[in-house]
Amino acid sequence: MRLSDDEAYETFKQIRWAENDGEPVCPRCGCVAVYEYRSRRIFKCKGCEAQFSVTTATIFASRKLPIRDLLAAIAIFVNGAKGISALQLSRDLDVQYKTAFVLAHKLREAMGAEMNGRKLSGEVEIDGAFFGGYVKPENRKEDRIDRRLKEHQSGKRRAVVVMRERNGHTLPFVFDDEHEALSTIHARVEHGSTVYADEASCWDALHAKFAAKRVNHSVAFKDEDACTNQAESFFSRLRRMEIGTHHHISGRYLHQYANEAAWREDNRRIPNGTLYLLAAGAALGHPVSREWKGYWQRATT
Repeated sequence: MRLSDDEAYETFKQIRWAENDGEPVCPRCGCVAVYEYRSRRIFKCKGCEAQFSVTTATIFASRKLPIRDLLAAIAIFVNGAKGISALQLSRDLDVQYKTAFVLAHKLREAMGAEMNGRKLSGEVEIDGAFFGGYVKPENRKEDRIDRRLKEHQSGKRRAVVVMRERNGHTLPFVFDDEHEALSTIHARVEHGSTVYADEASCWDALHAKFAAKRVNHSVAFKDEDACTNQAESFFSRLRRMEIGTHHHISGRYLHQYANEAAWREDNRRIPNGTLYLLAAGAALGHPVSREWKGYWQRATT
């Protein structure tokens, strides 16, 4: 936040075009023969003659915030061990809630993009947990219902199923129910891997393709080397994010928060400075978001 406009601009260039020592590269044709206008901070490619700025073709395209505020937003976002709410981010940056909400989700999208197409192998723990769809109990005891029954639920509760390599990567997915994850597990976990799961009957089908080891959590949390402790660690972080930080997570965007929790779990041992560069590099290397560009200018449901 102490950076001047010029210092923030140069820092932004160094992060975006790190492979070229901060010198601009045309996002359209990749040409390095570029010159900068003196009157304003835009560039022009000598090859294709396209004009572009330091944020063109990134997730921050069409920005209105100063460069310094974008860099500060990344630092604040990364520094929250259990995430940071849009309301807190809006206060720290002194911007509207809407601005902070979209900015945070753009960063989550960039983090989640690193997991696209990723496959897991070796020892993989699999587990599922339900999030959202809270039903408030009635005031009087005689008016209360069994909220565990399906007919008394809101219909917004969704299952997050996580596949996590031991000492490796984490892949979360969102479904209406745990058993729907089987096809995704078969596609994302390499054949020959050893999978670990709990006693839920939906995981019985894993034995057909993988060397599966199960643990009955009603008896013990660990049976020799069979456990899902690392998957539970992911759920613990996501649960703390839901209850302690955000208080409410919409089912529509649950996958975004799950991707953020997975990114934080995978990089939890990395120093903050390195985390900042990783997050900034992911954001500046991500193309324009088709989901979040102009989010508040169109009808949302």
